This record gives sequence, C-alpha cells and structure tokens, in this order.
Amino acid sequence: MATAVPPAASRIAVVTGASSGIGAATARRLAEAGYRVVLTARRKDRIEALAEELTAAGHKATAYPLDVTDRAAVDEFATAFKTVGVLVNNAGGALGADPVATGDPDQWRTMYETNVLGTLNLTQALLPKLDASGDGTVVVVSSTAGHATYEGGAGYVAAKHGAHVLAETLRLEIVGRPVRVIEIAPGMVKTDEFALTRFGGDTEKAAQVYQGVAEPLTADDVADTIAWAVTRPPHVNIDLLVVRPRAQASNTKVHREP
Repeated sequence: MATAVPPAASRIAVVTGASSGIGAATARRLAEAGYRVVLTARRKDRIEALAEELTAAGHKATAYPLDVTDRAAVDEFATAFKTVGVLVNNAGGALGADPVATGDPDQWRTMYETNVLGTLNLTQALLPKLDASGDGTVVVVSSTAGHATYEGGAGYVAAKHGAHVLAETLRLEIVGRPVRVIEIAPGMVKTDEFALTRFGGDTEKAAQVYQGVAEPLTADDVADTIAWAVTRPPHVNIDLLVVRPRAQASNTKVHREP
C-alpha cells in the first residue's frame, strides 16, 4: 500500500532562484498547492516582495537571501530546518553564446558554479532534511541544453549536462530512501531576464532568440509542470520531463513566422 501523502500545509518547499522567472512562478504554484514556501535568491528585495505578495494572498512564505554557490551560507541556511518536503533547484542561467574557440572561461566557470555546484550544495545540505520528512522530493530544473548540443552554447550546454547527470546519478544512489529525484528540462522559455542576462543586457540580441516564435513557453508553463510532478502520489516519480513549445522540435529546429 502506498504511503499517505503528508498534507502540503505541514510541508516546506525550498525554491532557489525565486527572485524572477521560473523560480518565482514555481513558488507561487507551490504556495497555491498549500506548501509553506521558502524563497531563496541573491536579490533580497525581490524575494521579500514575493513573500509579502504570497502572505497577503493567504499563503505561507518566507524570504531568505542566499547565494547557492556559497557553501558556508548554504550549510547555515540548512540548519533552520528539521525537515524539508521539497527542494526545487532552479537557480542557474546562461552567459554568452560564443563558440568554443573564443568562449570566456570566466563565464563558463560562473555557469558551472551556479547550475551544477549550486545544485550540489543545496542538495547535499538538505538531503538529510528531505530524508527526515519521510516523503521528500528533489527537483532539478535543467534544460533541453542538458540533453542535446547546439552551436554557440557549449558553456551552458556543458553546465546543464552536468545538472542532468547529477540528477540521474543521485536517483541511482538513493533508491530505496524516501526521496524522489525529478528532472524538468524546459526548452524555449521566454522570461523577462534569461536571454537579456545571457547577452549582457543587449535587448536586440535577446529579442532575436524569440523572433517569429508565436508562443514560446512562459515561466508559468514550466511552473505548472513542476507543481504537477511534485504533487504526484509519493510512489510516482517523474524521472525526466522535457517540455517545449509546439514551435520547437529540437534545440536547433524552431518554426518562426515570417
């Protein structure tokens, strides 16, 4: 017989990178599902505003400024909890679109530290708390970049492949323990900041990413997918879910209207 799911209201969901985009949208969805959400990101003002918004709507939310690449800070953060029900490793992002021959090593390093080591830091620090819950869930928000390459994306692709392999290996290593490992791999998602950050604030380059694509995914689309996976019965594990807009057949095949 499957174990009964503890009520969401008694469970904590930690969401990293919750200051904008997919992270903020996921925090909203999990709060609506009844979880007590803990919002983490470097931008204190953003997560505090979101926590106030959620609290005003009758949900339970707490903001905790955190740099996921700072292991000492992550370990200190983890001491605040006896148990955690859900960890959504969403913090990450892309920098640059140069070919391998001219890519900036500092950008590669930053992407690896955020997308891979940040995920490692939070997962290691909170895994005992997820175990203690009796029904924990680790979500890794990777990307279709973690499953296929494309020109000009090697640094980001390498980092997201790392996040994918982390999730896949963790699932093998903790089988039999009461913790699920879910990987959500979004394709083209149009948010306020992703492409703009990637191209150093160049609005023209950022706009070109989505040019002619009538309906790229939104942050809410991905958040709905994450919330659905998290709220399946505890014996159901969504190992890997790839979600793309209809207009995108692969990382390199996108239908664009003239």
